[in-house]
Amino acid sequence: MQDDKQVAYFSMEIALEPGMPTYSGGLGVLAGDTIRAAADRGIRMVAVTLLHRKGYFHQELDDRGRQTETPADWPVEQFVKELPPRVKVSIEGRTVSLRAWKYEVEGVTGARVPVVLLDADLPENSDWDRRLTHWLYGGDTWYRLCQEIVLGIGGVRMLRALGHANLARFHMNEGHAGLLGLELLDERARGAGRNGFNHDDVEAVRRLCVFTTHTPVPAGLDQFPLDLVGRALGRADFAEHHDVFCCDGVLNMTYLALSLSHYVNGVAKKHAEVSQHLYAQYRIDAITNGVHVPTWAAPSTRALFDKHIPGWREDSFMLRYALSIPPDEVRAAHAEAKRALLERVNHETGAGMKEAVLTLGFARRAATYKRADLLFRDLDRLRAIAARTGRFQVVFAGKAHPRDEGGKELIQHVFQARDALRDHVRVAYLANYDWDLGRLLTAGADVWVNTPQPPMEASGTSGMKAAINGVPSLSVLDGWWIEGCIEGITGWALGERCDLMPAGSDRRDCDAESLYDKLEHVVLPLYYKQHGRFLDVMRHAMALNGAFFNTQRMVLQYVLKAYFE
Repeated sequence: MQDDKQVAYFSMEIALEPGMPTYSGGLGVLAGDTIRAAADRGIRMVAVTLLHRKGYFHQELDDRGRQTETPADWPVEQFVKELPPRVKVSIEGRTVSLRAWKYEVEGVTGARVPVVLLDADLPENSDWDRRLTHWLYGGDTWYRLCQEIVLGIGGVRMLRALGHANLARFHMNEGHAGLLGLELLDERARGAGRNGFNHDDVEAVRRLCVFTTHTPVPAGLDQFPLDLVGRALGRADFAEHHDVFCCDGVLNMTYLALSLSHYVNGVAKKHAEVSQHLYAQYRIDAITNGVHVPTWAAPSTRALFDKHIPGWREDSFMLRYALSIPPDEVRAAHAEAKRALLERVNHETGAGMKEAVLTLGFARRAATYKRADLLFRDLDRLRAIAARTGRFQVVFAGKAHPRDEGGKELIQHVFQARDALRDHVRVAYLANYDWDLGRLLTAGADVWVNTPQPPMEASGTSGMKAAINGVPSLSVLDGWWIEGCIEGITGWALGERCDLMPAGSDRRDCDAESLYDKLEHVVLPLYYKQHGRFLDVMRHAMALNGAFFNTQRMVLQYVLKAYFE
């Protein structure tokens, strides 16, 4: 094996297939799409994550939108194969044994990327340690720190035990894996017969590491008090290397990854600019996210591409030829995807949604900054739009983190609006947003809506999945949509004039007013009175957004800029 040509890709969550709940949302789905694209392109890669026997969680919603969570257990042995090696990490002076399971991602040409899933559920470990790899983003700060020790330090040790002695690059997908840098430093020191690492070791490790940041605000960063880190790792040498490990008295995993990486990127051009201001002493490049086209194209979309764009699975850039697909065939393919979505909506919620009515889709993690309830800022205005201009219906989905009370209240707000609008605008909220539901929603909606508070959207990928299926976006100009929006061609922007408001001001009323104006005066008239033009927007979304905002393009940029430059 040519390890000097291979990349180790570390991510706390990876969406590998629908039956494996080893992801929570966009970060994990991106990781899975990245690996699938690497396999398609024959890029030599090995990925590392945790097994997450209990998954993230299974979401249940009562009739008022109150969320409860239950474990998302899954039959591990049906999906992954146990590997022989065992490695150990030290946590609070205890030896914690780890094993690995393997899942292989096969590309369109037969190339494979192995994924190593770390598991602490072994009989020699204590009951608490056995549960260390059970829950994705579960537990308290201590649990999260211990998980990140397993991922970063245990992950490197497991790769070595599996024979990966001389990997070309270590790619950290977010800061959760930052402690892999500490293990690489310790490896070099041990190899030189020293008890501690030095500046030369730091420079050598920096040449090996790549870091992708997805978090545009400081509050979203993993930070651990140094006394907690010292207790967990049983070492206190962080103060000797304050420039690498410490930031304001804590171990900040983002700053650790920044300090130990020769290449750092944000996940959209705007996000890279925001990150550059946050981390001014580091150079932040931009590689805009993408999605894996064969994974997110609906069955009817795949059939359409098979007929008109041979070779699209091998080369996502070929989607530019979607402009040549006859509009009536685009209409028919979308109608099939919409029918599948509305059948599920009506079966699960009894909403009585109709195929002839314009359907807006909104499915994101239920976090306050994503503003899922922005559409409902003025219910009287929505009633008037539906009466004057044309009927529309809205499908929502999204989970709130179990400890995010604000996110949970957001879901309840949507339910309250649903009840208030019942006779005018049909609204449905589907529980347990996951891979399968995401595919239905992004293909079956007529228009994809995204309303984050700028500049807090790092990238966003749900609108990219929609575009592949010919579903245009009506979204705030933030994240990827700044690059993807050609007004009236690939979709529509909202809130442009709100960008002129003073920084830090509450722009919700302004953004909501812009959303209502675009819906009433542009989107609904186009859909009902000029549907041929609406089909042109659908085809341009496929051809222009789909051909660029995909992971084949994205991984090639990583190869050229970060992996083998």
